[in-house]
Amino acid sequence: MYQVKGKWALITGASRGIGYLTALFMAKQGCNLILHSRRLSHTEKVLEEVRALGVAAHAVEADLNDLDAVRKMLTRIDGLGAQVDIVLNNAGLQVAYRMEYFHTPVSDYVTSFNVNTIAPIMICYHFLPGMIARGSGRILNTTSGIRLEPQQAGYSASKAALDKVTIDLGSTVQGTDVLINLTDPGWCRTDLGGPHAPNAPESAIPGIVVGVFVDDGKSGRFLGAQEFAGMTLEDAVKKAEREFDSPYGK
Repeated sequence: MYQVKGKWALITGASRGIGYLTALFMAKQGCNLILHSRRLSHTEKVLEEVRALGVAAHAVEADLNDLDAVRKMLTRIDGLGAQVDIVLNNAGLQVAYRMEYFHTPVSDYVTSFNVNTIAPIMICYHFLPGMIARGSGRILNTTSGIRLEPQQAGYSASKAALDKVTIDLGSTVQGTDVLINLTDPGWCRTDLGGPHAPNAPESAIPGIVVGVFVDDGKSGRFLGAQEFAGMTLEDAVKKAEREFDSPYGK
């Protein structure tokens, strides 16, 4: 199992919901954290909590719809002196649910692609070369299982694009100790999922991070968190390595 103690992980969207729970879980494994949110004030609570668990932590801010702000955030992270070995692109935005979907505005697509596709891929491109040079690293991009809902076209299209780029990137590191995989928390009762979702946010743990801990050189996998609900981390890793294969063939 990949060891995270003492390593640094960047978690986007860490101030609430799945990102918040992920931050706490990773801190309990001894992983140092760089916590992103739109405003530094949003991460004050989680920053205090993870430091209380004995790990080092920093906060950074950026509106992921502002790509210049994303670039500035990455420069800020570089200046921290922390070697980022783990990236958890958790942050996402669902712009609207359009019943009159033939009138979906172009802005739905622009905003969705900025936040859900372009920003996370910018982050991947920034940290991936260093991981490859060092011969080790983990990237998990959070996708969505939403299908056949034109009411959410901007959101679902942006996640499909993220899937495509993630799988294509994963093929370049397949068989190495740099792993790039996809994760999906499932429909959970978060600010994005709404109050009527069937799953508690806690059910996404440990599945939402199992792709960090797998250690079999396989990338490009879709690791749905609900497949691992209620499991220990150790058992979740064994299940992921046993039952979830790369899409690249033998």
